[in-house]
Amino acid sequence: MLRNSGGNPMWVKICGNTNLSDAAHAAAAGADAVGFIFAESKRRVTAAQVAAITPHLPATVERVGVFGSQDADQIARIAFESGLTAVQLHGGLDEGLLETLAEEVLGKLRIVQTLHWMVDPELPSAGNSSARKLEDELRRITALGIVDRVLIDSKVASASGGTGVAFDWKAARDIFAAAPGGLKLIVAGGLRVANVAAAIAELRPWGVDVSSGVEISPGRKDPRLVESFIQSARK
Repeated sequence: MLRNSGGNPMWVKICGNTNLSDAAHAAAAGADAVGFIFAESKRRVTAAQVAAITPHLPATVERVGVFGSQDADQIARIAFESGLTAVQLHGGLDEGLLETLAEEVLGKLRIVQTLHWMVDPELPSAGNSSARKLEDELRRITALGIVDRVLIDSKVASASGGTGVAFDWKAARDIFAAAPGGLKLIVAGGLRVANVAAAIAELRPWGVDVSSGVEISPGRKDPRLVESFIQSARK
């Protein structure tokens, strides 16, 4: 069984859920967490939609909301209305937002910070700048002491998340290996059944996150792909 950097079975999140059937199936298939996107996306949901789903999920499964908003009050309100257990900040690192949000939700909800690795085939140097930026942001997050889970996702042009494009795992390998102690790094971006084991072998993350890689169409999951992804991430 593939294990994360903490020696435990790989943590797996199935993100971009829009209905109870998909979220419940992911939980039954062994996902540790299911995600719901409140940021701008083809998979965007409302608090009312998610509030109708979360009561029917096992208590052991984390329910994570992905937010692009920089408004802590709005994030907290939607999270509590939706029955979430965690909020994932997807709008870039903002220490002020983290501190304000922590005052409202820590102890009640977990906070996950997303950081982005720029992917630009026409600009090979984008990877170098992404590496330097990522190292700096990880140091800043560690210094704050608020967040222990950080998700690294691909950013393609103005789009981030759900693009189906992977970042440069080889270039990121040293950053993952040297991540400050206590941080649990989660890989996202372009993952699918065929490559998740390779990503884990290259980066040795704490967890993996998938959305478009297990879909029939945006917002609709393929049950067989979900099952196969979870199995491939762990065996």
